[in-house]
Amino acid sequence: MSAGGGFWPGEDPPPDEAQAPPLPEAPVAAPPGWLQPRREEERPPQAPADEPAPPTSAEPAAPAAPASAEQAAPQPAVPELPEEPPVQPAPPEPEPAAPPEPEPAAAAHAPGELDIPADVAVLEGSPSGAGRTVGVVVSRVNGEISNQLLQSALAALEAAGVRQERITVILVPGAFELPIGAMALAKTRRYSCVVALGCVLRGETPHFDYVAGEAASGLQLAGLETGVPVAFGVLTCDTVEQAEARVAKGAEAARAALEMADVFSQVREQAR
Repeated sequence: MSAGGGFWPGEDPPPDEAQAPPLPEAPVAAPPGWLQPRREEERPPQAPADEPAPPTSAEPAAPAAPASAEQAAPQPAVPELPEEPPVQPAPPEPEPAAPPEPEPAAAAHAPGELDIPADVAVLEGSPSGAGRTVGVVVSRVNGEISNQLLQSALAALEAAGVRQERITVILVPGAFELPIGAMALAKTRRYSCVVALGCVLRGETPHFDYVAGEAASGLQLAGLETGVPVAFGVLTCDTVEQAEARVAKGAEAARAALEMADVFSQVREQAR
């Protein structure tokens, strides 16, 4: 030890003055959620890289069992079955068709007799053709229907007693000309009555309405101006089938003309 209280190099300090061993540092707590470092003593020992890994004990593989005679023999080839065609689903059965609705029956004239007091004078004609002269005017349009109307009217006149030589038939182009022909016959004053026959079928235009309406009003006018009964035997239908079902209207028009002619005769006799 030197005079100044120091130490010479190489001398050991006295035991009481030797440096105290450093105090261990207190561990610092890490914030929550941080990874904690692993201590050295907690890490597992690792084998040196140069040491070979210990051999694993492997059991010797068992020898393969000898194949049996059945397995050694060749197996016969199995014939391939033909593929079955795919089954087609059966077509759905058609739904039964609904029965057609019946067409409504054509409205007929309501039957019935008129009740007239006994002390009232009554004039009623009869479809009698005795001594009558009849004029018939026929439209050529829709000739097949007009011809059937004419045959029906002629048969009714003959049944009523009108002789054929006392029947005159006039042909006109169409139904629109029927009133002119009827007027010409009535103005001669040679005919007891006139029968107008024809057929008008509805089309795609208003032509039907004009022709049918003017034919009806013109025939009525011919009877009003001349005083000679003019019967309306014109069919106004939508189809040919409807017209063919009504060709008997020719006979009805003929009988109506004869009945009106007989009534007019009674009126003139009573007026004398």
